[in-house]
Amino acid sequence: MIMLLSIGLILILGFLGGYLASKIRIPGLVMMIIVGLIIGPYALNLLDQSLLNISSYLRQIALVIILTRSGLNLDFSSLKKMGRPALLMSFIPATFEIIGVTLASYFFLGLTLFEGMLLGSVLAAVSPAVVSPRMIQLIEKGYGKRNEVPKLILAGASLDDIYVIVLFYGFLGLVETNTFNPLALLEIPLSIGLGILLGLIVGFILGFILKHSQLKTTINLIIVLGVSLLLVGLETILAPYISISSLLSVIVLAMVILLTNQTKAKELARGYNGLWQVFEIILFVLVGASLDLSYALTNLGPSILVLFIGLIFRSMGVILSISFTRYSFKEKVFIVIAYLPKATVQASIGAVALN
Repeated sequence: MIMLLSIGLILILGFLGGYLASKIRIPGLVMMIIVGLIIGPYALNLLDQSLLNISSYLRQIALVIILTRSGLNLDFSSLKKMGRPALLMSFIPATFEIIGVTLASYFFLGLTLFEGMLLGSVLAAVSPAVVSPRMIQLIEKGYGKRNEVPKLILAGASLDDIYVIVLFYGFLGLVETNTFNPLALLEIPLSIGLGILLGLIVGFILGFILKHSQLKTTINLIIVLGVSLLLVGLETILAPYISISSLLSVIVLAMVILLTNQTKAKELARGYNGLWQVFEIILFVLVGASLDLSYALTNLGPSILVLFIGLIFRSMGVILSISFTRYSFKEKVFIVIAYLPKATVQASIGAVALN
């Protein structure tokens, strides 16, 4: 009963905080995090500890929902049309940021290079919770249609997240063992390749089922979400034997569903939008609840400096990725700014590093 009370508090107070934020024109997730700080264990302590213990699983579900939404709005033809910029945007900005954070944290926070690489991989991902909904809105409203800027950002950010998450688990192994194994680097392309293959196979199976069935959208949504969570669980089971990027599989299967049946994909996307409205509140309130401000304020100045340096390096990577392209100066500035937000992936994998 206490856990249900905690969930009720999170949803109601988180919603009210987000609503208030919209009225004063600041991002809703900011107020959700503040609500989490207030009701969390480091302030009023109103949340059940058992709920906090499973918060990492709730964050993973939120991440799966976000990535599926992104995949349902990405089609292969658009990726092919965007070509080189989309490919470069998927890894160059993140790589630049990881390098910048690694060097800055070594000099200003006293971290080892391995720890700096791990911190860099946590920080380097673009936030799909911030970027994806806004790019989807722009696509629906027809903005940037000529050069497909929103689609470029959506595609690059989605692939960027997978790239960073794969690197994160590789760097986590480096920190845990404190040794560098060159063979471990081979797992990265293997993990990506197997993730894509698994996503294609499962996606075509799901696409066939959805196309030839008369199931309601709600049932289809349950099936797709259930299969996506099974894939994430499968990665954990197979981890000791073989590395598979299940989150990449989730994005690919959603893209395949869009490829095989656009009508069902749009219906699913609307259903996922509703799911996200709930999990967005849960995710960011729990992020706030997990923050210990007294610890965060200890190295506030150097930490902000490291973040700032990382964003400068990221912006350099974005500029390099879109150089010599058809995009106008204003579009390039917009792309650089749109590639800065941090929130969701950090909330999901940051807790893993902290543990």
